[in-house]
Amino acid sequence: MPMISPEEIRAILDDHNPVHLETLAGDARRLTRQYFGHAIGLYTPLYLSNFCASHCTYCGFHSHHTITRVKLTGEQTEREMQAIAALGTQNILLLTGESPQATPPEYLITAVRLAKKYFQGIALEVYPMREDEYRALYQAGADGVTVYQETYDCTRYAEVHLAGEKKNYAFRRQAPERVARAGLRQISLGILLGLGPVAEDLAALYGHLQELERNFPGVEYSLSFPRLRTIKAREFATATVDDAAFVKILCLTRCLFPRVGLNLSTRETASLRNHLLDICITRVSIGSKTSVGGYLTDEPPGDPQFDVADNRSAGDMILHLNAHGFDPVFTDWRKIDNI
Repeated sequence: MPMISPEEIRAILDDHNPVHLETLAGDARRLTRQYFGHAIGLYTPLYLSNFCASHCTYCGFHSHHTITRVKLTGEQTEREMQAIAALGTQNILLLTGESPQATPPEYLITAVRLAKKYFQGIALEVYPMREDEYRALYQAGADGVTVYQETYDCTRYAEVHLAGEKKNYAFRRQAPERVARAGLRQISLGILLGLGPVAEDLAALYGHLQELERNFPGVEYSLSFPRLRTIKAREFATATVDDAAFVKILCLTRCLFPRVGLNLSTRETASLRNHLLDICITRVSIGSKTSVGGYLTDEPPGDPQFDVADNRSAGDMILHLNAHGFDPVFTDWRKIDNI
């Protein structure tokens, strides 16, 4: 049986009583401190490529957009990694568009091996792969994989994924299980808020996480809830998830899954990120660039995947955490050979 139904979630989201929201936030804050203390994990994303073979109507990288397409060479990748390592964080997230042709597994393996020279934690957010391909990334030194289903509503999924391998709902839905079987220690799941029916998507995501926890209890799980954002002033959202609803979603998730990490990217404003750090967030991106490369110049090549809302530097973010009693965690994982 599901732990919470879409109807129950909808009732929480539709409840505008501020007292109830404060109670929910208080419960979330208590559980966060109980299980995570004041530790905040830090990571920085590096976009390796914006080539994409899929047509996802909401994404700035999709194959039908006329944008400047860029893929980092090995030399460029290493220079970008050196610049990110200088920011202080020891956790990197490597991202690409959905194009196995432009960025095949061999390209990603090379990037992971380069990253091992500079970072303790290496995760990837790329196209879904086969189990043997995930295992090869693990053996090269990767620790984690992020894969969002975007929406669990099959009808809506088909409406917004018009071409390319991402049209295959089942192959994407089964990707986290393949990641776990391949041996990687960390999996991040999520939905794209505003893309599909929010209550139904949340209930399905919770069910998916329960299924994975039951079958692969040794894996560390985290959840993300990116909201659809403008890309060069273009709006893509079909359903508005305002700040109050967003806070409820995160607090509810913390109350249902007290030990699961909650991530928050620079899609959100500095003020909202600061507020949520005090309540339930346990991991944040810092100094983010959402164009390919971009850490060595103020004018990065290519177009961004989404517009950054929190433009604070990595140093400013760390200063904020220290000033407000948090413990910035630059690395919680020491380098070992994944064999």
